[in-house]
Amino acid sequence: MQVTTKLLIDMTCHMRPAYSDAEKDFCKTYLQPVFGEPDRHGNYIKVIGDRPVLAFTAHTDTVHAIDGIQTLSVEDDFLTTMTGSCLGADCTTGLWLMLGMIEAGIEGVYIAHAAEEIGGVGSTALVKDNPVWLDDIAACISFDRYGTESIITHQGGSRTASDEFAASLALALDMPFLKPDTGGTYTDSLEYAHIVPECTNISVGYYSQHSVRESQDLLFAEMLLERLIEADWSLLVYKRDPSVPIGGIDYLTAAYEDDEEEKALTKLDDLIFNYPQRVAQVLLEYGLTAEVLAEEMGVDVNSYKDYYQCS
Repeated sequence: MQVTTKLLIDMTCHMRPAYSDAEKDFCKTYLQPVFGEPDRHGNYIKVIGDRPVLAFTAHTDTVHAIDGIQTLSVEDDFLTTMTGSCLGADCTTGLWLMLGMIEAGIEGVYIAHAAEEIGGVGSTALVKDNPVWLDDIAACISFDRYGTESIITHQGGSRTASDEFAASLALALDMPFLKPDTGGTYTDSLEYAHIVPECTNISVGYYSQHSVRESQDLLFAEMLLERLIEADWSLLVYKRDPSVPIGGIDYLTAAYEDDEEEKALTKLDDLIFNYPQRVAQVLLEYGLTAEVLAEEMGVDVNSYKDYYQCS
């Protein structure tokens, strides 16, 4: 399988909610020839090198409500869809980047996690299994961030990577426009943060994820893959102490243990009630405007304003 921009476009055609038949078919087509069979949680793992210290991650599911094949469009080097659904570059681009790095023989542990979009199910279970290779990992780098400028240092308000590591990663990639970003919300690398010193998420060039306006900057994706292949990984600096508790992990993962949906909803209700402005900011960063949310909820964008005025 040759990792080209056309391959990224072909992969992104697949709408694949977690545990759907479309996701299974996607994995059989694009991942299994490279990774082999998944683990018992549905995660695909590939180890290159002798005791690598870096883990690279993405996830196999998309946030689509239905599965199937969608029609895409490329204009001015941006990939979009006109089908009324999201694009799914989150996290197809991340998977594509990992396939390119594996093809180039870049040393590391590559993990395509299952069910990130419904609560990090695959990564949570994998970390609990404590695989042998995890003992050697000094940094977990996820490819699951919007835009073109971020190296995440905080997720859910808690530090998961040091500023020194973020600066050294930008240097290793020769991408000085990548800057430390404290505004991360959640991706699979957070589940490693109580074990692995540096856990981050970097921009891969998509925008307005989870919305009908989602797009992928193809030129940025191509450049990032080139820099990942040419990177001097020896420049990375590891400073964060993973033994220092962080506030976000237990809160984010506990709600999803044993598929306790009611507990998850209660926690979300509490979070929205206590931090409405911060929740609104996170939603906006994901491209979920009031109009988009109202459409998803099946309510009139003006009627709920009247409701809040009367309450």
